[in-house]
Amino acid sequence: MRDPLYPSLYQINTRVWLSEVSRALGRAATLADIPDSALDRVADLGFDWVWLLSVWQTGPAGRQMSRTNPEWRREFLDTLPDLTDDDIAGSGFAITGYTVDPGLGGDQALAELRGRLRQRRLRLMLDFVPNHTAIDHPWVETHPEYYVHGTELDLTRAPKNYVWVKRPGGDLLLAHGRDPFFPGWSDTLQLNYGNPATQDAMIEQLLKIAGQCDGVRCDMAMLVLPDVFERTWGMRTQPFWPNAIGCVRERVADFCFMAEVYWDLEWTMQQQGFDYAYDKRLYDRLVEGQAGPVRDHFRAGLDYQNRLARFLENHDEPRAAATFTREVHEAAAVITYLSPGLRFFHQGQFEGRKKRISPHLRRAPDEAVDQTLSQFYQRLLAVLRRPLLRSGQWQLIDASPAWEGNWTSECLVAFAWQGSGGERLLVAVNYAPNQSHAYLRLPFADLAGHHWLLNELLGGTSYEREGDDLNSRGLYVDLEPWQYHVFELKTPGASAVPPRRRSGGKAIPDRHASLVAE
Repeated sequence: MRDPLYPSLYQINTRVWLSEVSRALGRAATLADIPDSALDRVADLGFDWVWLLSVWQTGPAGRQMSRTNPEWRREFLDTLPDLTDDDIAGSGFAITGYTVDPGLGGDQALAELRGRLRQRRLRLMLDFVPNHTAIDHPWVETHPEYYVHGTELDLTRAPKNYVWVKRPGGDLLLAHGRDPFFPGWSDTLQLNYGNPATQDAMIEQLLKIAGQCDGVRCDMAMLVLPDVFERTWGMRTQPFWPNAIGCVRERVADFCFMAEVYWDLEWTMQQQGFDYAYDKRLYDRLVEGQAGPVRDHFRAGLDYQNRLARFLENHDEPRAAATFTREVHEAAAVITYLSPGLRFFHQGQFEGRKKRISPHLRRAPDEAVDQTLSQFYQRLLAVLRRPLLRSGQWQLIDASPAWEGNWTSECLVAFAWQGSGGERLLVAVNYAPNQSHAYLRLPFADLAGHHWLLNELLGGTSYEREGDDLNSRGLYVDLEPWQYHVFELKTPGASAVPPRRRSGGKAIPDRHASLVAE
């Protein structure tokens, strides 16, 4: 299977999903019990990838830490007021081995599920955690040299970053996995990338995973970059990712690597060999709510943008419906998902869930579906299924002031899409709390000499415009706060669809042309 240029990915919390299936079946469910109808639904929505979060083996030490850590437990209680210990499965990133947890059905159940996904042209992505293992990983006993060791002085200076680990072979003082800006994760141990044997062992783990899925999302992938590792631990290392990715692709040429990455290291990870890198910068700018920085973000070259994973939420971020008002949420989604790159959606996003589910939990709270938001996402996903949005040519459009002294054109973010068969799409978003006016210069060479029908794909409104006017002055838009247009441009037939005001935004009353009714 080959991906389109701009594929879509759906992240699913596997434990939560199986808890819901278990309730429906009245018994404990495994991956083998995922109904075909659920897979059909994901495929019908137009996804290319399914990322199953937290399928790997975890251990009793991690579960016990998750259940007894007071800070974590307060978070879990906020999510599940009726919390029980059984709801706390331990972090899916405190891994004791890259075999599927027996409670999920084991490796065979995953293999069968992967086969069913492939029947629907869905590719499977799983987790890879390069930086650390669980505190009770077998390597602690068999290969303690794979870990970063500490001294009593280290423990005194940074007590949250080191732990005495009891072993039959003798207790060891080892470092917790961490990044350089925060204390260590207490249910993990830090792998030592300064030891070539550690790197070889982790490549072997990756090769095993590559036989079980079609791609990996690499947790905190930048932490094992040589400069980051040295800054954190004071040790020099050899580069890991180019060698690891190269070894995997010698066996599986089209295996996909996606990096969770921060600190403006997205381009670095792409140069290391990753197919995609998280676009946290766009997300942060959308949360800030300023159109200028959002628009400037899209000025980068497509060699960079095409390999970014665009999202509005994931298991680490707060829920989008809790972060944005509904109007801002829709505007941010139009910008995020109608731009180039990998379109990354999260389980519960379409329904407007507001409670973030920790990777330590196996159950989600009951929440009412936001029907208005759900219907918006249905329309948006329908647009994203168009071949134009999956393999067309994208271009940023700059907005010009509608009249001298009008500054609100700076509040717009606008894109154009063109397809090889002549398809055209225009996206315009007023990413501001004020009404905005502007002219958009359309990058279509054949506008002049034709009448053009602008069909609003997310709201049902249609307008006619003269191509000569569009070519000379551009398209005039007038948008209320946080509102948007997604127009398909076509030359009209004998009749036009009457213009109507849509729920998503205001009509575009061209200051130089009247709306054309049927």
